[in-house]
Amino acid sequence: MRSQILGTGSYAPSRILTNADLERMVATSDAWITERTGIRERRVVTPEEACSDLGVQAARQALAEAKIQASELDLILVATCTGDFPLPSTACVIQHRLGATQAAACDISAACCGFVYALAVADAYIKTGSRYVLVVGAEVMSAITDWEDRNTCVLFGDGAGAVVLGPSDGEAGILSLHLHADGRLADLICVPGGGSSMPISEKILAERLHYIKMRGNETFKVAVKTMEEAAREALAANGLTVEEIDVFIPHQANIRILKAVSQRLGLSFDRVAVNLDRFGNTSAASIPMMLDEVVRENRVKADSLILVAAFGAGLTWASGVIRW
Repeated sequence: MRSQILGTGSYAPSRILTNADLERMVATSDAWITERTGIRERRVVTPEEACSDLGVQAARQALAEAKIQASELDLILVATCTGDFPLPSTACVIQHRLGATQAAACDISAACCGFVYALAVADAYIKTGSRYVLVVGAEVMSAITDWEDRNTCVLFGDGAGAVVLGPSDGEAGILSLHLHADGRLADLICVPGGGSSMPISEKILAERLHYIKMRGNETFKVAVKTMEEAAREALAANGLTVEEIDVFIPHQANIRILKAVSQRLGLSFDRVAVNLDRFGNTSAASIPMMLDEVVRENRVKADSLILVAAFGAGLTWASGVIRW
């Protein structure tokens, strides 16, 4: 049995934060940000919006596209590292708001790889005989962004993407997914404070340890290497060459990373799906948001092969191939 994506959806907040806006906040420039990251603007929530608000919007789109009622869902998985609360899970909040009364629900935390990790769990669940699974990648990265840190505040944005999975009745579906992690590199990207290791305190807040910290140069090198390796693993597992891939959807981290990976793979950049110029790095939301965009723009058709690859805090990396 194979699982198939039956519907996609995405949502981004209406508030746009441009590079020009950031020029007024920290010592940076539009030219520097664009050259180093490829990002021109990003979406940021209003004070009234939480992670679940974004996820619900994306989920409703995916359900409508799949022609599935929320009451038919067996499981809801939300990939996020910026959920509404430490507990309960954001998945449970979304479950209630959708009216998915028969669905189990939980969050999966694998940072920027979260969506692919959640997709792998959903795929396995479908293969055990379940009917429909909703997978949401939703992030409010602005909540953990230090807006005084010029090196990181230019990178991140808020948004959500979602897919509905069900059993495939043909050749279409998820061909394979591949997950990896290496905790030795956990300090490359982290939020040191706010958990049980360093509970919130005046000291943690004063030292701004409740915000994301990243060792940029080292992260860049590891990102390129792991995404290339992950992509090659997925291709090899399915006996495919890079020339057979119709669309490559990488985690939208940095344009230099995406160009380096595509070059090392020998994949022409016109087959790489990119929206980070408009949304920035939305962590676990980036791949499902990009997937929804290519679907709605008819960039994939029946039998198209989609390669996905991601890396993130943990360190985690993941990849997969989907036949549309």
